[in-house]
Amino acid sequence: MQYDFDNIIDRNGTAAVKIDRLDRVFGRHDLTPLWIADLDFAVCPQITEALLHRLKHPVLGYSEATAGYWQSIIDWNLRRHRFGIAREELCFIPGVVKGIALAVNYFTQKGDGVVIQPPVYTPFRTVVEGNGRRVVENPLIFDGDTYRMDFNGLEAIVAAEKPRMLVLCNPHNPIGIQWDADTLARLASICRKAGMVVVSDEIHGDLMLEGRKHIPYLAACEDARATGIMLGAPSKTFNIPGLVSSWMVVKNPELREPFYNWLEVNEFNSPVMISTIGAEAAYNNGETWLDQMLAYVQSNIDFVIDYCREHIPGIRVIRPQASFLLWLDFRSLNMCQREIMDMLLDKAHLALNDGATFGSQGVGFARLNAGTPRAVLAGALESLRAAVCGVCAPCN
Repeated sequence: MQYDFDNIIDRNGTAAVKIDRLDRVFGRHDLTPLWIADLDFAVCPQITEALLHRLKHPVLGYSEATAGYWQSIIDWNLRRHRFGIAREELCFIPGVVKGIALAVNYFTQKGDGVVIQPPVYTPFRTVVEGNGRRVVENPLIFDGDTYRMDFNGLEAIVAAEKPRMLVLCNPHNPIGIQWDADTLARLASICRKAGMVVVSDEIHGDLMLEGRKHIPYLAACEDARATGIMLGAPSKTFNIPGLVSSWMVVKNPELREPFYNWLEVNEFNSPVMISTIGAEAAYNNGETWLDQMLAYVQSNIDFVIDYCREHIPGIRVIRPQASFLLWLDFRSLNMCQREIMDMLLDKAHLALNDGATFGSQGVGFARLNAGTPRAVLAGALESLRAAVCGVCAPCN
C-alpha cells in the first residue's frame, strides 16, 4: 500500500492541542501550527481498524494487556533495533513524561539533584523542579555544526553537586542527535561510578533518518544496563499520542524489582484498553507505513534545509539524525529572542517552539515540526522568508 502524506487534514474540532492551545501559548489563533511534536498525517489504517473492531463489541469492561501486546514490543525492538528485552524487564507506563516523573519520585528525594543536558525537552526541567528536586545543568557543547556532551563538565558537577539521577534524551530533542555507542558508554561509566540512575527518554528512537540505526542506552554497555531505565512508546512513531501507550525497560533487577513493585501496588502500570490495542496493531502491522512516513519526512527536512540555504540564509538549520523536528538557528540575524518570536508570530504567523523554553542555551533558536504535508510546509517557509526580508534587508 502506498500511503498519502500530502493530504491536508482539518484538525479543528478534534481537541487537538497544537490548534486549541494556540491562543493560550502564543496569544493568537491565526497561526500555522508547527510546534507541538505530533504529526499531521493520517494514522496507519491497521491501527484504526483494530480499535474499531474492538469498539464494535457491546461490552467495554475491565481489560488487561494481552500476551500479544507484550510480545509486539519485544519483537519490534528486536527486529527494528536488534535490542533484546525479556518480558519481566518490561512494564507499561501512562506516557513517557509520566514515566520520568515516576522515576524521579521513586529514586530521588526532595532537594536531590537531577542532571539534564540543555538545550533539551522542556518537561525534563519542569518535572524535576515541580517535584521539589534540583535541576543540575550539564549543557551540551555546540561547535557550530552539531552538539556533543560535555563529559568534563559532567564529572565536575557530579563531584560538586552529588546528583542522584540524570535524565537522558536519546535521540535528543530538539536537536535530533542519535548519541553514538561510545558517548553512551562514557556517560554510563560516569553515572555508575557516582551511583546515579539514568532515565533515558527514547520516544524518538524509531524515527531514525538516512538509514541510521537507533542505539538504545541499555544496549551500549554493562554500565548502562546497571544504571538505566529506558522509556519508549509508539506515540511519536505512529502518530498515536492520544492513545497514551508507553513502556519502560529496566535490565538491572536491583533497580527493577522494587520499582516495578511500587508501580504495581499503586496501579501506575495499568494500561487502558485502547492503549494496548493500538500499540499492538502499530508494532505488528505499521512498519510499511512508518518507512514511507520517514521517507516523506526526510524529503521535508531536505526541503527546509535547501529552502533556507537558498532563500533565507540568515537562518541555519541543524540537520537532524532522527525525528521530524528541526532546530533553527536565527543568531546571525542579530535579533533578541523576543524579536525572533515576535517576527515568527506577528509577521510570519507561524507557531514554532521558542528556543529559550529548552533552556538558556536555546536563546537565538526555535524548533520547527516538519511532520506536515509539503504544501503546508512550503507555505510556512514562504511566510518566514517574507517576514525575515521585512526585518533584515537585503535578502534573496
